[in-house]
Amino acid sequence: MIFLHLLTVQNGGIKRSSLEVLSRGRELVDSISQSNEQSAGNQAELHAVVCSPEVASWDEAKWAAELGAYGVDTVWSATDEAFKEHNNQALLSAMQSAHAQATDQGAKPSVVAMASTEGVKDILGALSMRLGASVVADVSEFGVVAEGDGVLLTATRPVMASKANTHVRAQAQHLMVSVRSGSYGILENGVLENGENQNGENENGENQNAKPLNHQPVRIVPLKTEHADSKLQTQIREIITAAADTIDLNEAEAIVAAGRGVKDEAAKALIAELAGVLNAGIGASRALTEAGMYDPSVQIGQTGKVVSPQLYIAVGISGAIQHVAGITNSKVIVAVNKDADAPIFEVADYGIVGDLYEVLPALIAEIKRVKG
Repeated sequence: MIFLHLLTVQNGGIKRSSLEVLSRGRELVDSISQSNEQSAGNQAELHAVVCSPEVASWDEAKWAAELGAYGVDTVWSATDEAFKEHNNQALLSAMQSAHAQATDQGAKPSVVAMASTEGVKDILGALSMRLGASVVADVSEFGVVAEGDGVLLTATRPVMASKANTHVRAQAQHLMVSVRSGSYGILENGVLENGENQNGENENGENQNAKPLNHQPVRIVPLKTEHADSKLQTQIREIITAAADTIDLNEAEAIVAAGRGVKDEAAKALIAELAGVLNAGIGASRALTEAGMYDPSVQIGQTGKVVSPQLYIAVGISGAIQHVAGITNSKVIVAVNKDADAPIFEVADYGIVGDLYEVLPALIAEIKRVKG
């Protein structure tokens, strides 16, 4: 069985959302391989696809630093300038080529797993048609087992603005799954964020049967695809993004988000100052982006970004279900609102009832004091 992961490169490294899915793939490959050892079956393999001209300059040490702990069997690397910006046709061609080569032209069963980003959502349907694969999209959990000559995938998928979960099963020779950001931890020096290594051993070494962590050099195979500019029917002319000095909300460890309670420039300045002392990204509710107070690129919620920071501070946000749908994977939620009955307090881990003009200055001052 082949596990194939599409990894996204940003700011000189693999994006966290991609590494989360790769970490889960590592766990599943180890589990399936151990089961197959007992039944004399074929071993599972972990593959990755990286499409970016930025990685053309990566040496062996850089690849090992990025992916060495994950034990990736093969990285299919495409460095053509066509991948400098997101382009559906180029990505589809690359993924189809990598899948064909990794699975011996489709002979081996496979699972293609990707982070559920805007770019992935753009190509998911078309890629499934090219690969002849079944698709389960936007899941929060998934598991895979070998089933006959194919694969059985079970998954949990949030629906109705994350108010309910559906349990999904799919069985086919080739399956695709996209995973919500924040659903899994990542490996840090071979150790998962939940304290387990990739073989199930916790940091105290309690699993006596755990295998040594794989820190071998990464095997890189150049990916041959036909995507010359003359053959691409669509080309990117311009990409409109937030300011270059802002923190990507999809990758942010902490986020300070503004809601209707942030009504003027003084309040925006407090939001910016709090974000600054926490090295946090700045987000906003739909009401503020539609009012023009914040750029639409920082909108969080069902119709905006789905985020998964370690810390999410909601300032002046009421907690409508459309907004909550975008923050449910946050590890810790702190709400600041002068309305004690605001729905946001139902999902918050910590709540502060008070006026943001009084609460935020005190909070900023205390954080500065603690940080020295």
